[in-house]
Amino acid sequence: MRTIFVGLVYVVLLLVFSIVLLIFWPFGIREPLLAIAKWAMGLGLKILGIRVEVSGGEAVDKKTRYVFMANHLSFIDGPMVFRFIPQSVRIILKKSVFRIPILGQGMRYVGFVPVDRKGMRGGRQSIETAARLMRERGYSYLLFPEGTRSRDGRIQPFRRGGFFLAVESGASIVPISITGTFALMPRGAMLARSGRVRVKFHPPVPTGRYSRETLGGLMAEVKAVIESGLAEPETRPVNPPRARSS
Repeated sequence: MRTIFVGLVYVVLLLVFSIVLLIFWPFGIREPLLAIAKWAMGLGLKILGIRVEVSGGEAVDKKTRYVFMANHLSFIDGPMVFRFIPQSVRIILKKSVFRIPILGQGMRYVGFVPVDRKGMRGGRQSIETAARLMRERGYSYLLFPEGTRSRDGRIQPFRRGGFFLAVESGASIVPISITGTFALMPRGAMLARSGRVRVKFHPPVPTGRYSRETLGGLMAEVKAVIESGLAEPETRPVNPPRARSS
């Protein structure tokens, strides 16, 4: 029931967002839109009864551009991490989300980057676009190096795209460990449960000593850091939701 209510609230907020977007668009104003989006994501978490324990955020310099990378357990992860990253941040996410009217145009306007997972060329173009925006506008980006949500709650192999972005842009990577969201809304579930989750920010990993040829070492280093924050078992709710096959 809470999930349905959140959906209705977001429909209303989307209408308000469309008006604000029309006002800001001619003047090139973007940052207030991101602040509104962060507030909306926080509101959704409160309505759902999801309590987030955040640690390590003090290691993130609000004026430094980063590539934020987190493990991916649930549909909850993206909005939640976006809300708690302690600086303005954009997201690299699947192309289909940008087809949503108004929301898709707004995301492109503020600097979110769509990625086509079906072909290498599309992914390469997305990385090149994000790297250019990082260099020209100083943007930071959030992405999930696994590429998709885990089916069993365990961390999956990493894809190379985000690491190319970090090396090409010269930005450090901030690893993020998420625990608890798989129990609240596993892949295939339509409704989210209330509960407590954890988001742990790790110190930035410099990328200057890595190149395209040594990308595997960078991937292994970041994955090991994220896994180090997953040592504590998840606190599962009573009667967790049953995942649908997908």
